[in-house]
Amino acid sequence: MSLDKATVASIATLARLRVPDDRLEPMVADLNAILGFVEQLEQVDTASVEPLASVTGHSLPQREDAVTDGGYPDRVTANAPDPAGSFYAVPKVVE
Repeated sequence: MSLDKATVASIATLARLRVPDDRLEPMVADLNAILGFVEQLEQVDTASVEPLASVTGHSLPQREDAVTDGGYPDRVTANAPDPAGSFYAVPKVVE
């Protein structure tokens, strides 16, 4: 398949791209090169290739979905400038 200047201008219009006339000819060459590559890919026999969802074949590790309090409030608030027990003390924002 080969594209001409009029077809590329039509594609640019459909894509809502403003392409000056002096840029159409290089774009024709670029799009024809892309279509040539796609035609090469169509010739590859993929009948014996299984479809993939992931190239790694690994699944993500699962953990138990349980609610916890963390168990160490002193470590959590250790860097707080003004902790109030096991809570963060913050200045009043709304008066």
